[in-house]
Amino acid sequence: MARFLLTHAVTQGAEKHPQHEAIRFAGQALSYAELEQRTNSIARALIEQGVRRGDRVGVYMNKSLESAIAIYGIMKAGGAYVPLDPFAPVQRLSFVIQDCGIRHLLTQEMKLAQVEEIMRTPVKVECIIGLETAIDHRPDVRYLTWEEAYQTPNQAISYSLTEQDLAYILYTSGSTGNPKGIMHTHRSGLSFAEWAADEYGLRQEDRLSNHAPLHFDLSTFDFFAGAIAGATTVIIPEALTKFPASLSRLIADERISVWYSVPFALIQLMEHGVLESRDLSALRWVLFAGEVFPTKHLRELMLKLPGVRFSNLYGPTETNVCTYYHVPEPPVGDETIPIGLPCANVEDLVLDADDRPVGRGEVGELVIRGGVVMKGYWGQPDRNATCFYRRRVFNDFEDIFYRTGDLVQQDENGNYRYLGRKDRQIKTRGYRVELDEVEVALLSHQGVEEAAVYPIPDNQGSNLIGASVILKPGSLLTEADLVEHLNNRLPSYAVPAKIFILDDFPRTSTGKINRRELQAWALQSLGN
Repeated sequence: MARFLLTHAVTQGAEKHPQHEAIRFAGQALSYAELEQRTNSIARALIEQGVRRGDRVGVYMNKSLESAIAIYGIMKAGGAYVPLDPFAPVQRLSFVIQDCGIRHLLTQEMKLAQVEEIMRTPVKVECIIGLETAIDHRPDVRYLTWEEAYQTPNQAISYSLTEQDLAYILYTSGSTGNPKGIMHTHRSGLSFAEWAADEYGLRQEDRLSNHAPLHFDLSTFDFFAGAIAGATTVIIPEALTKFPASLSRLIADERISVWYSVPFALIQLMEHGVLESRDLSALRWVLFAGEVFPTKHLRELMLKLPGVRFSNLYGPTETNVCTYYHVPEPPVGDETIPIGLPCANVEDLVLDADDRPVGRGEVGELVIRGGVVMKGYWGQPDRNATCFYRRRVFNDFEDIFYRTGDLVQQDENGNYRYLGRKDRQIKTRGYRVELDEVEVALLSHQGVEEAAVYPIPDNQGSNLIGASVILKPGSLLTEADLVEHLNNRLPSYAVPAKIFILDDFPRTSTGKINRRELQAWALQSLGN
């Protein structure tokens, strides 16, 4: 069968190698045949409960085998799955459910207390699958247990979908303070997954890590590219992600061959995961994305894993992954590695502030078009009108590029180098400063473990620069030492007015440094 929907990969896996493990979690597994049957049942149950093409269906659960069953079952029903962060505040979850018009929710009994709270807010959920107990104050809602849903016939469903139908919506932080929904179609999800499966030579024997939470775009590689290859995806419990030694044991025991995560998880594994005592002979490729991997840490990890290949994947959630770079050898010096070349089926342009293409070696904003690009933001026509760059081709035909907001520069080899966000460029006392440049300078000190830099409004229409750092174990660096270090690398106006030395950083649910929270803490500490 032709593969034009994300769900076709599971169906093909069930036909070609039905007994091969598709998903593993905590010692349990589902074969491709079992995954196909259970997702068919969930899809039919959802259709019976009123789900129609294009409906948004919420997935609110901790990691489990049901995570995979839910996303494929929803898409088979013609809906778009909307993963809800299982650790987010109820207020945020309620906003997403209302904003996206979610009427059906897949969850699990262990989330009962939180679901009860959510259902006290003005959400319009009509059906909940996954609770053993009905919610007393919501008798108007229809309830099915997982077992009841599995009793629905599991025959294949006749599709009336196309590749341009919605497949999933991922909510990320918005500049307004409310999260924004990024709409991906089967085409955009499949375009990325097929490229990834081919580029990294995924095969049936591979075992992929699913480290990222379902609401983070990195998870689409694990599930979708893995299924295309007929490989096994190993879902990693949330608890293990916080204990590097336990996580490295799982990598060894499960014989993980392809790892994908944010750099922070890899740094933790390197420093606290006792890698030298693990049998990691099955590991063949480490992929990382989400933020810059400090060069010194990447170099150290590559030296610890000499037989493993490493790749830097780049792309905002709106484009899946759009560029990649295979790191040929441990990097030297402090220069960050490139974000690389465009993926297949992607066209790239670099534009100046007036939307004019720049030449190789010049700095500009990266814009992307191709199969991997999102359909748009859910319910935000004003944002959709400004987030795309349109290039007239002929008559009324236009090429449409997504504006990444990232500043890049192409080197002599054609690789892009990431220079920071357009919105990470601030003015301080009349000077323009790239905050990412200040971070790189801080990280170049051998005593600095992590660094985050952010603007601090000075109440005079400008900004000061603030920074927070975590020191290497045993380091006795002071703020004065760090200022001296920066004075040797940056112009005086780019040196932070205040550097906080902390034991840890607040992080988002996807493992990224929460710079907004650091900024708020710094403002409070300084009395602004």
